[in-house]
Amino acid sequence: MTERSVTVIALVLVVALSGCLSAGIDASGPGANDGNGDRVGTATDWTVEVVAVVDGDTLKVEFPDGRVENVRLLGVDTPEVHTGVTPDEFEGVPSTDDGEAWLTDWGHKASEWMRQRVADAEVRIATDPEADRRGSYGRLLVYVHVDGENVNAELLTQGYARMYDSEFAERDRFASLEATAQSQDAGLWAYTDGAGGEGAVSGDNGGAVGDSGLAVATVHADADGPDGDNLNDEYVVLENRGDDTIDLSGYTIRDDANHAYTIPADVTLRPGEQLTLFTGSGSASGGSLYWGASSPIWNNDGDAVYVETTNGTTAVEYEY
Repeated sequence: MTERSVTVIALVLVVALSGCLSAGIDASGPGANDGNGDRVGTATDWTVEVVAVVDGDTLKVEFPDGRVENVRLLGVDTPEVHTGVTPDEFEGVPSTDDGEAWLTDWGHKASEWMRQRVADAEVRIATDPEADRRGSYGRLLVYVHVDGENVNAELLTQGYARMYDSEFAERDRFASLEATAQSQDAGLWAYTDGAGGEGAVSGDNGGAVGDSGLAVATVHADADGPDGDNLNDEYVVLENRGDDTIDLSGYTIRDDANHAYTIPADVTLRPGEQLTLFTGSGSASGGSLYWGASSPIWNNDGDAVYVETTNGTTAVEYEY
């Protein structure tokens, strides 16, 4: 075979391979880089496994190639649970201690609803060609679909979220769902004066903050309905109001009756972050832990929360 023949064959192979790629072989799958630092490439939808529920509108998922990252539900916003809430973003909820307590409670309700809906499940996620591909924190913005239902839309319908004001294809429908939920006083839209104090008390900067800055921010003792039937609507929220990260590994949380829970290893709380301890069972993720109790812990008519370090020193104590 002559050198000219070898060259011609090589060129034919290159052309053939190029034709295969242009005919539909996608080199930009979930693990590929699109040249702009986006490892999900140009793909627009995936079937993924939910690894953890970070909060009501953020999930940690595993892509088919094994990569794990946080994704943000597009077009919706549930109240914060890891940092302070902002009532002025939720129409009709005042910027008062009571309004903040109300939204904090609904942030936890939204997170728990999401855990029940998608935790450890296989779901379909999809981007929107009319929306930004990633948000300001670099998270992929997606619709989440379970059994053919749009979970983003379900959050709005049931009053767990407000519509996030941005450009996306479902904007008009989502705005209508939010308006209907508001008119029906669904979920968080049912706020009335004093509603934030129902079943919840908030620590103040005097009696609920320890020397390290660790605070008991909220105690939600009176769960909706029979307490024993709704253990994860009973919870305690810790918050770091100091300037340094607090390592909570091995700390103990207990009540007046000496029911005690030990925080597992490698749990830290950075300044401004919150950690929620639910009384019932669940999978620990993000800022959520589960006591695993089979009956209520916190007395509805008053109790005390003691948080103790590994050597038994009281880090913070709060009576309600």
